[in-house]
Amino acid sequence: MFFDQFSPMETLLTRLGLSFFLLYFLVSCDLSLSFSPVDNYLVNCGALLDATVDNRRFVSDSSDSSHSHLSSPQSFSLCAGTLLPGLPPIYHTARVFKAPSKYVFDVKDPGTHMLRLHFHRFSSPQLNLADSKFHVLVNGLVALTNFSGGGSVGPKVIEYLLWFNSEKVEISFLPAEKSKFAFVSAIEVISAPKDLILETAQSVNGDKVENFEGLNKKAFEVMYRVTIGGPKVTPFNDSLWRTWLPDDDYFKSKEVSNRVCFSGRIKYQEGGASRQVGPDNVYNSARLIESKNASIPNVNLSWEFPVIEGYQYLVRLHFCDIASISLGLLFFNVYVNGHLAYKDLDPSAVTNYLLASPFYVDLVVDADHSGIVNVTVGPSNKSMAYAVDAILNGVEIMKMSNWMGSFDGTLPAESVLKCLPRKRRVGFLLPLIALVCLLLSLSAIIRRRNEKVESVLWSKLPMGVHEISPKQGKTIIK
Repeated sequence: MFFDQFSPMETLLTRLGLSFFLLYFLVSCDLSLSFSPVDNYLVNCGALLDATVDNRRFVSDSSDSSHSHLSSPQSFSLCAGTLLPGLPPIYHTARVFKAPSKYVFDVKDPGTHMLRLHFHRFSSPQLNLADSKFHVLVNGLVALTNFSGGGSVGPKVIEYLLWFNSEKVEISFLPAEKSKFAFVSAIEVISAPKDLILETAQSVNGDKVENFEGLNKKAFEVMYRVTIGGPKVTPFNDSLWRTWLPDDDYFKSKEVSNRVCFSGRIKYQEGGASRQVGPDNVYNSARLIESKNASIPNVNLSWEFPVIEGYQYLVRLHFCDIASISLGLLFFNVYVNGHLAYKDLDPSAVTNYLLASPFYVDLVVDADHSGIVNVTVGPSNKSMAYAVDAILNGVEIMKMSNWMGSFDGTLPAESVLKCLPRKRRVGFLLPLIALVCLLLSLSAIIRRRNEKVESVLWSKLPMGVHEISPKQGKTIIK
């Protein structure tokens, strides 16, 4: 054997060295596979110092910082009076705006970007952020109207997936009333992986299922991101720093539910779901229907998500067969809002006959008057006895901007700007008004000067001086 030629101590040291080398190699490989966005702006708003959250550095937006990106005629920093235990440092401060203001970021990598706006409505001796009321515009899209920072006690994060093909991203904060103000705690602008939003999805409209093209150019607001059957997934455990909540509040079939957790390796494949699309901690848990005897259960698993009527929604369903004992045993149906989206779905065929290999499907649906998006999986005519008969690992639901370019109401950005109080609107015109006033002043000064010169040239001669007739004048000139 190779190690027989060494002493016991040398053998131990050699093996330790190989172990450390192997560990270093594995860590290096893992780091090399991690996502490194080209555009990666993390802003700690209202803070004098940078802050680190989940190993990510949020840069101060103070005027002394070269990375502030802030353009604001009237803003100030605010510090929280009382801090909640364990609250990340980006929520200790806020940037408050008394007039229309904006952050501007350069876009080096055109395409889909993740935009996250962080809000924490704290109170301080100077100001209570719950009294805010404002609008937010992003490159002409209406992100929020008459917003007050959210109703929750703790922080609120609102996430968008937006297609940017311009060289700049402008995020504007506009106080909605004269006595109101706007604020923000932190901002993230991050270029997304190219496979995060693909071009084509399936549109489910009644019994009609057809291709939906141009999906990657649409604008989305993330409404729900849920891991099925498993615990909460934090940004620290997600390669795109997302949060996945447990599905307990949305699951409606608890009496027939079976949970499963998987301790093996999730096998990502090219063409399937990547680790950026969904992390291991989402795919290694699921809820399922399982046949324990010769009969197939006549039950479904259903989830309900409250939504706003009048918008289209992207419903992304994540699947990974971590429960079957063999290939080719799992067949099931997928329904959205009671309509059949996929019949006899066969994970083995989708994943080129590989267990524990993740994939996802994208479905576009219209929100009806019920205000609910319903997701259901259940046995199909091909389901088998003594086997798994349905499974689901994760759900994402994203609101698509409406035809007016808004996520919040039916007014376009131009109309939102017109609705601002007169004082706010004038703020946008101040530089132009100042220039016009300066030009008018200069014009008045020049006019007065010309009038003085003219009065001197044409004033009458003093008394006692003989006037000269035109004829005499000619004589004198000669």
